[in-house]
Amino acid sequence: MITNSFDNKSEAKINPKFNENAYKLDVCILTFSNVIEEYVLNNYKCEKIGEIKDAADTRFIYKIDYKGKKIGFFKTYVGAPSCVGSIETSSSQIKTNKFIVFGGAGCLNKEIAHGKVMVPTKAYRDEGTSYHYAEASDYIEVKNHNIVSDFMRINEIPYIEGKTWTTDAFYRETLNNFEKRKADGCISVEMECSAVQAMCDFRNLEFYTFFTSGDLLDSPKWDERHKNGELEGTQHDSTHFDIAIELANYVSEL
Repeated sequence: MITNSFDNKSEAKINPKFNENAYKLDVCILTFSNVIEEYVLNNYKCEKIGEIKDAADTRFIYKIDYKGKKIGFFKTYVGAPSCVGSIETSSSQIKTNKFIVFGGAGCLNKEIAHGKVMVPTKAYRDEGTSYHYAEASDYIEVKNHNIVSDFMRINEIPYIEGKTWTTDAFYRETLNNFEKRKADGCISVEMECSAVQAMCDFRNLEFYTFFTSGDLLDSPKWDERHKNGELEGTQHDSTHFDIAIELANYVSEL
């Protein structure tokens, strides 16, 4: 069974290429949004310092000098395998032990306003990647959630804490599974959190994350909660990168 896949007794056949001479950064930010990537390139002074190549394309890693800190930035793909793989692969190009990953998430509670920041405390492991990095369990603790929440509180950014449901199967978020996860205290559903946390624990990396409350599952029918082309309050809202870079500055000093 996939839940028995964790093996820390033998070596992996393929390993990330850790480069001791890689570009040293204080922290690195990942986005899933091509819109936010374009916003960053147009509004921040970005220096290209590396690249991530795969079968689909080549994505570039950038450095932003911000408040005296060297902050990395690159775009990853949606989904646990791609996001985890991107961070693993980046170790040949950059050297940091702190990663901020932010993006949109489905909302499981209709009382949470569209666009509100959600900080996950634990992640339900309804994906496959995490089981190769950590022993089987229903949930994995998002161990730096208190730090992210403290940052939000100090900067007077409205937020809500709660569990998240990480799934591989976007089109199989069934009513019964939704009811189970909501009853268990999950307020969001997304596709990466549990896997990234498991990988970071395995590699001794620090993971910081927050979500944008997007589409609503807690309604008779799925509600996108935004109009076509609307960016405000969605995963493409550039103000959330502004939060992420301030969070990067904050955690770089811890």
